[in-house]
Amino acid sequence: MAPAGIDVQEGNVRGRVPRDERFDVVVVGAGNAALTAALSARAGGARVAVLEKADRALRGGNTRFAGGLFRCTYGGLEDLEPIVGRNDDPSTVTVDPYPRERYLADIAKTTGGLADPALSRLVVDRSYDTVRWMAGLGVPWEFNRAVGAVTVPGSNRVRLPLGCALRTLGEGYGLSENLFRLAEEAGVEIHYETQALAPVLGDRGWVEGVEVRDPEGRAVVRCRSLILGSGGFQASPEMRTAYLGPAWSLVKVRGTRFDTGEMTRAMLAAGAQAYGQWSGCHATPIDADAPAYGDLRLTDRTNRLSFPYSVMVNLDGERFADEGEDFNLYTYARMGSDILGQRGGIAFQIFDQQTIPLLEERYGTGTPVEADTLAELVERIAERYPALGFRSDRCLETLERFNQAVPEAPPFDPDRLDGRRTRGLRPEKTNWALRLEKPPYRAYAVTCGITFTFGGIKVNTEAEVVDALDRPLPGVFAAGEMTGGFFYLNYPGGAGLMRGAVFGRIAGRNAAILAAERR
Repeated sequence: MAPAGIDVQEGNVRGRVPRDERFDVVVVGAGNAALTAALSARAGGARVAVLEKADRALRGGNTRFAGGLFRCTYGGLEDLEPIVGRNDDPSTVTVDPYPRERYLADIAKTTGGLADPALSRLVVDRSYDTVRWMAGLGVPWEFNRAVGAVTVPGSNRVRLPLGCALRTLGEGYGLSENLFRLAEEAGVEIHYETQALAPVLGDRGWVEGVEVRDPEGRAVVRCRSLILGSGGFQASPEMRTAYLGPAWSLVKVRGTRFDTGEMTRAMLAAGAQAYGQWSGCHATPIDADAPAYGDLRLTDRTNRLSFPYSVMVNLDGERFADEGEDFNLYTYARMGSDILGQRGGIAFQIFDQQTIPLLEERYGTGTPVEADTLAELVERIAERYPALGFRSDRCLETLERFNQAVPEAPPFDPDRLDGRRTRGLRPEKTNWALRLEKPPYRAYAVTCGITFTFGGIKVNTEAEVVDALDRPLPGVFAAGEMTGGFFYLNYPGGAGLMRGAVFGRIAGRNAAILAAERR
């Protein structure tokens, strides 16, 4: 029986939020971090309400657009088999161990050593256990053959990428649907079209509720504990321009259009400490023809992440980045920013038949330019995009110089940093340098797609939101993309969903305990 004032339809709670009741825990947002927090709080005996700004059709935040990768520690295949279960065949994959020391080193490498050490250690140390917990709840998993995996030569096995051996079945869409299913089965109340506006704090600073706007107008939803999991501010042109800079005003948003930062600003006004790199973000190469905001029919399939095997040029026909600096899971979240810095925010990834077989399946959603000679290819690029002012003559010179700078040895090996580098170019390509010499050739137009912002509010290792003196704001917790201090400059792929789940679980547990004490 639904509580008074709630309309239940197709197993989901919708309509106005009760004005005259008090929840134990209210969770703002409905992505991975928010729903893991809701499930954790519900397991702790709390009555939980989830407030989702979107309607049911558009629910789920950025999680719906994610690739579903969770970077976690493991000793070997024997640690992963219990998580995957019958969803995949372990005889078809091979993995190398991923210990905590390597995970911490990868965070330090990608963030320039700036990531908060206590928060990073907690994510790393709780990563495997959190994945096991999610699997135990009923979230299905599979081996990650999609991003960073390479077929072992002479076998039918795939070598899984180090640290990102797992992804949720059905990628981010599957993760979202399963978390909603589990939340509904657990009795979590989900209210759609309910936008949280600001926390309601009592005279002594304790949270008393959250101000919302739902289909019937403004109201205050009362609660004993509040968990914030409403994402970053990447879908707000105003906040992008203010914190990331003018170039980010018109950038494409790869995920949800609902992450516009209202609760982040409201928490800062309430005394929460700003933390992290407010001028930084996760920004990846995507199809230049992608929509302005994420399309649920495409989810993450606009990504274009096989650039380490490409020659990448801008509209002036010049290379501008080391395409082969590292594996794409360590560079893709930064490469979008590099592309945005080029004229028009456009680049072209060029491949030949040596590397086309290595392209991710997601390239199949695009329409490349193809040709049998490099001269014909650059002319066809100019014809396809006449308004962009593409310098085909200079591009052909760049490709010819690149071919001349590629050595005969060492051999090309996509499974490792092979050291096959150019000589005499600026910038050099430091791995996977192959001459463009086996037609037909393909070029994919790419641009920058922002996924989430790095700056946010500060939490401690108990997921409590803290003020400028690092004192907890009583009863307020946060998890996921609206928290800062985890990522700077760049990030290792799969660490975002992992961060959200680890801190969502912690926030839910602690919010339920506190709510019980306040009854």
